[in-house]
Amino acid sequence: MHTLRFSSLVFALLAGLSLGSHAAPLSQAQADVPVVVQQAPTQAGKINLNSADAAALQRELFGIGEAKAKAIVAYREENGPFASVDELLEVKGIGKTILERNRDKLDLN
Repeated sequence: MHTLRFSSLVFALLAGLSLGSHAAPLSQAQADVPVVVQQAPTQAGKINLNSADAAALQRELFGIGEAKAKAIVAYREENGPFASVDELLEVKGIGKTILERNRDKLDLN
């Protein structure tokens, strides 16, 4: 029983070392490239209606394409921050159905 555990442990160790040696080494150019991590403008799965850009709105919200996302940003720039999620209905092209499908995803803070 003890030999079986030892053999299994040695096998797992050797297999792990073997798999690690098959990874392609990074060239100097690849090693010098910084890794960029984009942070989405969401918090707890929500998108901030007052700070999200058009790309984030389009990506995160159902039924919001490029034109509607730009219209939301333009409305916010012209009228100031949204006071409530329901104010989104004032944006041309946003109706009750779109608002209700996205309500749980929207935040103002």
